[in-house]
Amino acid sequence: MTEVTYYTQEGLDKLKEELHHLKTDGRTQIAKAIAEARDKGDLSENAEYDAAKEAQGHHESKISKLTNVLATARLIDESKLDTSKVLALSIVKIKNLSNSASMTYQLVSETEADMKTGKISVKSPIAQGLLGKSVGEKVEIMVPAGKIEFEIIEITR
Repeated sequence: MTEVTYYTQEGLDKLKEELHHLKTDGRTQIAKAIAEARDKGDLSENAEYDAAKEAQGHHESKISKLTNVLATARLIDESKLDTSKVLALSIVKIKNLSNSASMTYQLVSETEADMKTGKISVKSPIAQGLLGKSVGEKVEIMVPAGKIEFEIIEITR
């Protein structure tokens, strides 16, 4: 059974845009590379042709995977999210109790995760430790550096 993944509108739009690009421009570029390699002569000894055909296989595999992801993708209406506890797509402000550092993360699908913008995968250890918790709760989360205790300061969206 395939797992359903929840996305923001922005994340879903990016996936659709990428799939469109792969199916149009990407396929066109691959076809040109194959045609150029084919024009260079004997296909049985043509490494460029073999490489282009292999690239085509990888490209089609990528299209297939992205199509499957989109088939199981579900859009979450962010305006209806419950902010009383941490859920997928919640924006959570937490405080590291050992050094008092505060950080804010949005829990998103694996494909939308981007640490630079504060988006972490719902499957990450920190997100797993926060899911279902409420403001004021303290949680111990095992991260690669060891156990860290966090307090949930705020949940939005």
